[in-house]
Amino acid sequence: MKNLLAFAFGGLFSVGLMLSGMSNPEKVLNFLDIAGQWDPSLAFVMAGAICVAFIPFQRAVRHPLKTVYGELIELPKNSRLDAKLAAGSCLFGIGWGIAGICPAPGFTLIGLGHYQAVYFLAAMFAGVWMHRLWAGGNS
Repeated sequence: MKNLLAFAFGGLFSVGLMLSGMSNPEKVLNFLDIAGQWDPSLAFVMAGAICVAFIPFQRAVRHPLKTVYGELIELPKNSRLDAKLAAGSCLFGIGWGIAGICPAPGFTLIGLGHYQAVYFLAAMFAGVWMHRLWAGGNS
């Protein structure tokens, strides 16, 4: 039942990505092109997501929460900004800017029949693998 619910909510998330345009690389690249044909519509999608998640997330930060299955929801405790975080953020942003795809929409694109997303996902998994090698398997 737990996996069925995860599959259903993942499917709902992917439908939301498709309806909002977040899985369309061209729309994402137009959003990032602030000096050219800028498309601000994804800013509204992001603002809506923040509005929906803000109060529940603040509650989760202040009071330990459990899932419907009684599992404790553990949020990251580290709030330190360091070189690793900055480098990872820059790499993520560069990849997003080049491809117009981030991880979740990458999977959505495969479901939509865009085989080019396989290249993005292969590069993403290679990056995860290299990070684990570099970090010594500690993450």
